[in-house]
Amino acid sequence: MFQTEFEFKLPCGYQDEEGTLHRDGIMRRATAADEILPLKDPRVTKNPAYLVVILLSRVMIRLGGVPQINPHVIESLYATDLAYLQNLYNEINRLDEGREK
Repeated sequence: MFQTEFEFKLPCGYQDEEGTLHRDGIMRRATAADEILPLKDPRVTKNPAYLVVILLSRVMIRLGGVPQINPHVIESLYATDLAYLQNLYNEINRLDEGREK
């Protein structure tokens, strides 16, 4: 069966305004739209490094009890967690090396 969703646990976690720490989450595989549409976002055109923030906010389905994952949530992550999520994104969206052509 083709897996489209992947569970993860952040190394540090996202702390919300109430002080609750959220570490467990789910990320889904990206679609073509997930990678193309953010390129039109003005925040990305001004700063291409912002692309990862938009991408992650689109593909993260759940992060603890956070009601909505948006760019602000991703911006608030520790650098360690951002790097972890970037690596996970790349891992689940790459082609399998042993795949037949």
